[in-house]
Amino acid sequence: MWMLHLERKTKMRQKLIRILTELKNHAPFTLFGTATGLVCMLLFKNVGSDINHRLFQVFHPGHVALSAIVTASLYKLYESKASFLKILLVGYIGAIGVATLSDCVLPFFGESILGVAIPVHADLHEHDEVSIHNHEVEQDAHSHDEHVHDENGSESELSRKTPGIRARLHLGFIEDWYLVNPAALFGILIAYFWPRTRFPHAGHVLISMWASSFHVLMNTHRELTTVMFIGIFVVLFIAVWLPCCISDIVFPLLFVNSERDLSDAHHH
Repeated sequence: MWMLHLERKTKMRQKLIRILTELKNHAPFTLFGTATGLVCMLLFKNVGSDINHRLFQVFHPGHVALSAIVTASLYKLYESKASFLKILLVGYIGAIGVATLSDCVLPFFGESILGVAIPVHADLHEHDEVSIHNHEVEQDAHSHDEHVHDENGSESELSRKTPGIRARLHLGFIEDWYLVNPAALFGILIAYFWPRTRFPHAGHVLISMWASSFHVLMNTHRELTTVMFIGIFVVLFIAVWLPCCISDIVFPLLFVNSERDLSDAHHH
């Protein structure tokens, strides 16, 4: 019993060392990918949130598909007798869960902390000039309703005048379900029939980085200063570095029951 416990403890230590090694090895390329993300933001910062959303709808489903391929393939390689249903569940949860964390949730928290969604004074003034006539026309008709809304703690006058003042969490698998979920299924099918895809982890990182960048741009309503770019750089690095390594390496191995050596898992 003692020997069995020692053996399990040794295997857990080896897995932990391998995970830390993978994180270390992937950090340099993730830094490069983060730089490309900032370049994307510089190129598309003035095109408008609608176009940035469309670009997010390209890169986020692409990230989901690649994540599904890698996650499901790695699981199938080491659990060759696993049923399609198990591969489907592991691939879908791994792809959707990690891609949503990387492209949506972590960027959203970064946007909230950095305050990129708070418009500058010039934006507020321009918006007021455009909408002042409409507000004057509707002021009398809605004065009573506004009084009730203010007493009940509902949205303020500033938020009504400036929609989108807060960063909004955009969950792709819900709001763009018709793109994201089929992308996950497509990646899982590729993994099931062709598990040895050998798709480079580098491509996965780059596409994830671009998806995260356009999620930030969708919510950006203020000038991107040097200090702001430094903060975004840190947010993008963390948002892609940890989730992508977890998706490609850690997550599928959690479900592997095989006693085979997993030392070459990262080569997939």
